[in-house]
This record gives sequence, C-alpha cells and structure tokens, in this order.
Amino acid sequence: MNDTYAFIEAEKTTHGVAFLCRLLKVARSSFYAWLAAARTRTVRKAADEALVHEITVIHVGSRQTYSVPRIHAELRRLGRRVNRKRVARLMREHGIQGAHRRRQRSLTRPDKKAKPAPDLIGRDFHAEIPGTKLVGDITCLPTAEGWLYLACRLDLATREVVGYSMADHHRADLVVDALKMAAGRGRLRPGCIAHSDRGSEYTSSQFRNEIRPCPTWSV
Repeated sequence: MNDTYAFIEAEKTTHGVAFLCRLLKVARSSFYAWLAAARTRTVRKAADEALVHEITVIHVGSRQTYSVPRIHAELRRLGRRVNRKRVARLMREHGIQGAHRRRQRSLTRPDKKAKPAPDLIGRDFHAEIPGTKLVGDITCLPTAEGWLYLACRLDLATREVVGYSMADHHRADLVVDALKMAAGRGRLRPGCIAHSDRGSEYTSSQFRNEIRPCPTWSV
C-alpha cells in the first residue's frame, strides 16, 4: 500500500489526487493520513541526524569514554531537552559506545618524554564561534583490505567534521593531514584550540611544528 500512496504523491500534480485515488481504489483520507505520517517521519529523521552530530561531538570530546548517562547529562547541560531512551537508541543504531570496564586495545601511545600541554578545554565541549575550538581523535576501522585508521577534527561550534585523514597507519602524518584539512576548510581563528589526547601522534615534534603557527595546542 505504501507504494500506491507514493505513486499518488509522485503523480498528483499531473492527474490529481481524487482521480488517482478512484483509479487505484484507495480512500483519499487514507492517502492524506499516509502523507502526514511521511512528513512527520521526515522531520523526525532530520532531527535525529542533528542530534547524532551533537552526540558524536561530545563522544569524541570525551575521548570516546562517555556512555549514555554522561552524554545525556552533557546534552541537558547544553540546553538540549532530549529523552534518555532516544539518546540510547541513536547511539546504539550508530555504534557509539562509551568505555567499558574491560580494558580495550587502545591506539593511544603516550610519549613519556614529551612535555604535557595545558588542558585549555577543561571539559567544556561548547563553543559559540566557529573555528575557535576543535576536538580530535583516532579510531580504527575494519575493512576488506585490513585495518584502516581515521583521524578527524570536529568544530565544537558547528558540530561538523572540518578535517579528516585515513591511512593504514596511525603515525603523526595521519593527525597532521587531518589538521591541515581543518585549517583549509574550517576557517580557523587566531588562538584556536585543537584538543586531543596525549598519544604519541599528538605529542610528536612533527605535529607540534605543524600546529605552532596556527591554533593553540591543547590536550
């Protein structure tokens, strides 16, 4: 029946709803009820996609440690009145998980010789002006060709990925390339904070040299 209603919706400007309903032997009221429900689903889907963006930003900013309760609390702190079950559903559907008690293999390899940079974010994953606060991390993805590593940079103001890089390694080149894309596409402002963990990729001299003339470095 959905296919019939979709056909009427597609052809209604040519033949008219009343004629098509008579031809296909369906009630006009049923068609309009389906149309209203379809529009509601479209609006709900767009709202869900926007919320997933916000959840992803918070999750990456927490170094992929926040689970449903803490992400829900952070959304409420930012003024987003959303149902906790809805947050749980979207995280489950998009494979977003917090840290488990069981120790997982980590990509973070701290450089004990590197001097720690100050934490300029202070757990405040919110920004009013684009190009002032970026967060980033590395994740590994299984593919038919083996494991690939993805580094990304998200703008906390726009909640959008402004830079990313993928390779079959997670050396400093990976995070440098993601930062270069962010600098080119994100219109970074002077003093922009680039927040990350203290993995060796981010504490490397290569990354420091790349970031020194641009944004402020924060871990």
